[in-house]
Amino acid sequence: MTVISVLLILSCLLLLGSSRLHVAIRVVAAQGLLLGVLPIVRSAENLHVAILILGLSTIVSKGILLPWLMNTCLRLSGIRREIEPFVGFGPSLLCGTALLGLAVWIAVRLQLPQVPLILLTSSFFAILVGLFLMVTRRKAITQSLAYLVMENGVYGVGISMSLDFPFLVELGILLDVFVGVFLMGNLLFHLDREFEHLDADKLTELSDLSEPAPAGEERV
Repeated sequence: MTVISVLLILSCLLLLGSSRLHVAIRVVAAQGLLLGVLPIVRSAENLHVAILILGLSTIVSKGILLPWLMNTCLRLSGIRREIEPFVGFGPSLLCGTALLGLAVWIAVRLQLPQVPLILLTSSFFAILVGLFLMVTRRKAITQSLAYLVMENGVYGVGISMSLDFPFLVELGILLDVFVGVFLMGNLLFHLDREFEHLDADKLTELSDLSEPAPAGEERV
């Protein structure tokens, strides 16, 4: 679990410092694979069928299906990089260091001796990094990836605290993620077709006010 937790932390730092969107999708896919292995490793001494199904479904959904959908969206949109984010990639790494410290503080303050501290820290760090990427990146596809990273963190917190949660609840979470990414992909396609860009910040320039009507004509 320590190795998985360290890899999760490193993957989040890579997301903060990389501008290549195809690299970001691969990193999120790798996170999905790691999280799929996590419940199997976590319950190695008491492994049963439900845990195996949970791990395999996570690998398929988070590590294969959702990244494939995002890759399809990326290929059709024609964009390759995150350009001119609100916070640069260097400062983002510095903020990531601060977020990692905050994640450690939260994990320590919870005082859960039965939960591995590094696993809980890496999960909270993923949540914080996902939130940070949502508000500091311009591309809608990057914000969609940030949503997946945040959900990966929520999943990691659930696994780290307990493996006794109902299996159907976890399937419901996976379904919510699938539907959410499906809707975001549909939104991205429409944005690219209608506005010829995927910069989410430019949506603030939209207005429902029509152009001034010529003299003598009434505004509709």
